Amino acid sequence: MWQLYQFPLCPFSRKLRLLMGEKGIPFELNRENPWEGRDSFLALNPAGRTPVLHDPERTDSGRALTLCDSRAICEYLEETEARAPMISGNALQRAEIRRLVALFDENFYADVTAPLLHERMKKRLVLNQSPDSRALRETMRLAHDHLYYIDYLVDHRPWLAGPTMSLADLAAAAQISVVDYLGGVDWSGHDQAREWYSVFKSRPSFRPLLTDRMETIQPPAHYADVNA
Repeated sequence: MWQLYQFPLCPFSRKLRLLMGEKGIPFELNRENPWEGRDSFLALNPAGRTPVLHDPERTDSGRALTLCDSRAICEYLEETEARAPMISGNALQRAEIRRLVALFDENFYADVTAPLLHERMKKRLVLNQSPDSRALRETMRLAHDHLYYIDYLVDHRPWLAGPTMSLADLAAAAQISVVDYLGGVDWSGHDQAREWYSVFKSRPSFRPLLTDRMETIQPPAHYADVNA
């Protein structure tokens, strides 16, 4: 069985968990705090980043199969698991899915998720520091910009990248779920984005994420409410 090395607030691990949930791929969760730099984890991924997908029973050239980088892993699963394709359609539609996955993995993460993780998780758990209020205000401002773009997409398409749910929706929902856990989502003026996220939040693949908790950091009350 696949072993997924992750920590609860890693958005890229969450994206992979959503994809495996939608495809019905069984896996075991292994908690890994990448900032600890454990030797055994670095042996799996010298970059020291989550997620890592590992299966000691599957082999490649005689070695246990290990996959790193969420986008590479998602592409691998798309190519090897036919169920519930998440990068589908014609070439143009697939390109749009990949464009939006990159936008949420890179831009949304850099603008919103990463600063919030630094200010509200890393400073508390690792650095023993207080969050910077100015940095949090700037993060909230940028979050609104990204939510406006989701509003626009939902206004023009049934799902973010087109007529069907895709990896773009999973990537966006994974990032937003972490931000929501950290109290960084203000849905004011974003009814379209909120409705899209509420629908996605109710999916069976998403529900395990709602039970995740980081030690000493609790989410707001609405986080686990699928109707909120």
